[in-house]
Amino acid sequence: GSSKKRFLHRTAFHKENCCTDTRMESEVPSEYHVISDASRASAGVVEPKKAEFMSRYKPSELRKGADVLVEALEREGVDLVFAYPGGASLEIHQALTRAPRIRNILCRHEQGEIFAAEGYAKCSGRVGVCIATSGPGATNLVTGIADALMDSVPLVCITGQVPSHLIGKDAFQETPIVEITRSITKHNHLVTCVEEIPQVIKNAFHIARSGRPGPVLVDIPKDIQQQMTIPQWPTLPNLEGYTVPPPATRADMEEVALAIRQSKKPILYVGGGALDAADEIRELVARTGIPVAQTLMGLGTFPMTDAKSLHMLGMHGSVYANYAVHHADLLLAFGVRFDDRVTGKLEKFAQHAKIVHIDIDSAEIDKNKFAEVSVVSDVKPAVALLNQILAEDAARGVAHADKQAWCAEIEEQRRKHPYMYSNLSDLPADGGIIPQHALQLLWRMTRGEAVITTGVGQHQMWAAQYYPFDQPRNWVTSGGLGSMGFGLPSALGCAAARPNATVIDIDGDGSFLMNVQELATAWAEKLPVKSVILNNQHLGMVVQWEDRFYSSNRGDTFIGDPTGQGIFPDFVEVAKGFRVPGERVYKWAELKGAYERMLSTPGPYLLDIIVPHQEHVLPMIPGGGSFDDTITTPMRR
Repeated sequence: GSSKKRFLHRTAFHKENCCTDTRMESEVPSEYHVISDASRASAGVVEPKKAEFMSRYKPSELRKGADVLVEALEREGVDLVFAYPGGASLEIHQALTRAPRIRNILCRHEQGEIFAAEGYAKCSGRVGVCIATSGPGATNLVTGIADALMDSVPLVCITGQVPSHLIGKDAFQETPIVEITRSITKHNHLVTCVEEIPQVIKNAFHIARSGRPGPVLVDIPKDIQQQMTIPQWPTLPNLEGYTVPPPATRADMEEVALAIRQSKKPILYVGGGALDAADEIRELVARTGIPVAQTLMGLGTFPMTDAKSLHMLGMHGSVYANYAVHHADLLLAFGVRFDDRVTGKLEKFAQHAKIVHIDIDSAEIDKNKFAEVSVVSDVKPAVALLNQILAEDAARGVAHADKQAWCAEIEEQRRKHPYMYSNLSDLPADGGIIPQHALQLLWRMTRGEAVITTGVGQHQMWAAQYYPFDQPRNWVTSGGLGSMGFGLPSALGCAAARPNATVIDIDGDGSFLMNVQELATAWAEKLPVKSVILNNQHLGMVVQWEDRFYSSNRGDTFIGDPTGQGIFPDFVEVAKGFRVPGERVYKWAELKGAYERMLSTPGPYLLDIIVPHQEHVLPMIPGGGSFDDTITTPMRR
């Protein structure tokens, strides 16, 4: 099937030839690009100083495999890892103590460390690195690995393994992590001799960062970490059959340009695969005036405060974005995969439109939705070439179909169906806080410049709606997998990658509790993450579905105190246990002052905002529905 193209796996290990065997399966993907330096610079990423690498060892000096591994990381420009030690990875941590170039951030759980590595990668564009021990340490990475694959995040995950002679014998803390992760990694590899470590790591970073990024796992038995060797350092990856697709051709983009010339109702549908093409997308809109709808993963690719921005589309997207897609005659789908939370009922999605699909992953072309024009290419050079063709059109006076009536039609929908706060007359008599208001105020007080991470649920959707982003890589969330517990640890990674940025985790009480132990990491590692919890004492998104589709019958969605004795758990007291200051607010009048204290306090801070569980995320297109099924009205209480 088409999904098979996404994965690279070593099919056999030949110990007698382990140092040179780099064969892959015959069917390998060719859809890979490299994240641009310009994109990282625009996001305010602090890059390590680039200088000629100087080894700590003499060329002929023997060293342990673990030291070879760490130096291989250094040679890839790694200056920060997220690693938790254990018996099978102890040698690696000892080697890290001998490597002053690399800082280890010690998260308090392996899931925390891989989510932190994801946050680091998502907000910087660099490869995130995490290290865990064998057995339960390795399996604790699995959710994060799957999350990274779904969201195309470049990671290199290194796991210790039991000694080679014990593999397959049910040794203490043994799990076959290569087999476990085979379908959720872009590539994985079991190291079978110490000499292959330099090439394996070189290959891992190339695969992780090139083309459609993704996670790579390298499993290293303890005895190989301990073996002595003199490494031979490769200068290039050695991956037979692994190719990168060339940039789009002029013929490809002439076809796209023709579609734009002829279209009277075009719409741009932009996703996470276009983040590094933000400048090119902005130029395209300036040249054509085509409105832009963005996916959850693509927010910030085009400025959301721009008049041509239709904000987010999909299940909880704006009515006007979904209206535009529904009525368009041309859908320019750039760096997207037509996932179900965007399309709903596939046959109804963009049913009147000619579809142009540009994506670097050939497996995504025609997988969910047929495209009349498809281009397998990195979006950035493809749109740059398209802009060049359109500039030539303008110079020659080539006519384009008039789009003014279309833009006016969309603006009328924006006027009729804006994002709606709850009516202020519905506020409790004591002046309680509505979550949409809370996020709009946070956006204003941070001037929309913070790096925002989230957990998964209602708070995530409200953040996407009410905290608009004007730059790429300021929005870090778990999109495809929807992993609760992502917000706090990913914020740690963002704070490490971008120490000059204000980093705020907007979370729900359910999601926050899943990795609350990472408050210890925030304090111990001096990472000034601000945690804003929209606390409704429920699993809010599931409650919303219960209200809408199950007659409000509660099926284990209340997570507060079953005896009704106040807010539970007490996150402010929990935070104090981790030496993190915090406070709780109940009233709208208290919120601005609380935000001011949070933002002005050095180091990490927790703000617990009590909100009503009856509030719903609107608009909403029910799962499997279409634009015609859009819900915009609150339920009567």
